[in-house]
Amino acid sequence: MAASLSRPHAPGIRTLHALRAAGHHHHSVKVEVRENLLARLRSGEERFPGIVGFADTVLPQLERALLAGHDVVLLGERGQGKTRLIRTLVGLLDEWTPVVAGCEINDHPYAPVCARCRRLAAECGEDLPVAWRHQSERYGEKLATPDTSVGDLIGDVDPIKVAEGRTLGDPETVHYGLVPRTNRGIFSVNELPDLAERIQVSLLNVLEERDIQVRGYLLRLPLDLLLIASANPEDYTNRGRIITPLKDRFGSEVRTHYPPRLEDELTLIRQEAALPSTLPDHLVEILGRYTRLVRESPAVDARSGVSARFAIAAAETVAASALRRAALTGEAQPVARVADLPAIVAVLRGKVEFEASEEGREHDVLAHLLRRATHDTYRVRLAGLDLSGLLARFSDGATVESGDLVPAQSLLDRVGPVPGLAKLLERVGLDAPESPGLIAAAVEFALEGLYLSRKLAKDEMDGSTVYGRS
Repeated sequence: MAASLSRPHAPGIRTLHALRAAGHHHHSVKVEVRENLLARLRSGEERFPGIVGFADTVLPQLERALLAGHDVVLLGERGQGKTRLIRTLVGLLDEWTPVVAGCEINDHPYAPVCARCRRLAAECGEDLPVAWRHQSERYGEKLATPDTSVGDLIGDVDPIKVAEGRTLGDPETVHYGLVPRTNRGIFSVNELPDLAERIQVSLLNVLEERDIQVRGYLLRLPLDLLLIASANPEDYTNRGRIITPLKDRFGSEVRTHYPPRLEDELTLIRQEAALPSTLPDHLVEILGRYTRLVRESPAVDARSGVSARFAIAAAETVAASALRRAALTGEAQPVARVADLPAIVAVLRGKVEFEASEEGREHDVLAHLLRRATHDTYRVRLAGLDLSGLLARFSDGATVESGDLVPAQSLLDRVGPVPGLAKLLERVGLDAPESPGLIAAAVEFALEGLYLSRKLAKDEMDGSTVYGRS
């Protein structure tokens, strides 16, 4: 609602005569997308806002497909950002476009195609009423499900219109489906192979002849739209396939992928995660490395993939653990720490498909990979840092207790003064923080790294963690 309130006002032109007088030119949707994409390419403006990790691979292929005027299939495993990418294409449409006022399928005033608008144009002539549609209203989307019907996508007879007195053969008794209602826009079919093959057949004319057929009506309705579909690779999904004639009608097939670099993974987490508390950078890095290790693990079914939502859910869960601690202990500022990481293993287990040989070991596999990610981050962040002062704290058999319900200040009091603390904070990306939570997060990260490097011992029981000399 807020977005629509802030939307710029539509042009004031309200008749066909005024539209012609204003010098408006009618372009097809694909030409419109091509011209706007070329303008962004020339100006250096961002073409696909919010898309991470595709700049050198997916986006150049997609840009070529759009410039060629092709309908496109985006092919890739789950959670690779296919739907997010498709939705950014709306920004390549003109901000406003004229339509015949009241038209269900957005006919252009210069070239009406439905029976109702042709009749209205004949009656009104140059006074044909004109309305305007914003680019955000010119996008349609359907998640393919087994219960999707031809009527949902293309259209069917509207019994109410028949009951109003129109004859059954009257084209105006048709209730248009989602595809024609997105005429002069962009329509997306997500998970296209999930559509029953007989339903996929209904899209053949849309892609080739650019028209639709509804039951036995003598109805040829030329459509102007850009059709984008997403699908999982056929060697993964066993729910269905894209029929060969339909696949042949898509002009381009573009393969997507997971973020190729760790930096892309981290950018994606920061961009997409809705964090209820502070998540320090070193923990974001641990989660990014963890996601990549899970994705590359031979214990995980590589064909199903590990979605980007895995890392996002992990970040949100860790931040939520810190928020819970603050609520229970009265901490002023909730800040996530290493003690909050174990909570994600059970939460994320359902997001990963394991190889059959790993049945019963799923929790152990994920917990092991989390320790590896933490250790790898420790080595990158704190390699070569002198932590002998922190180790000296344990020289006489002393221990430090931590855990997901131990407040930051309590942890710092138990550790005591830490020689070289400023250097430690600098290496984890904290510039002289005043928050006890951030300082405790850095210190606990160092303790966990020392344990994983076998310089400290650690005992865990009932949510409590005790560090001591090995």
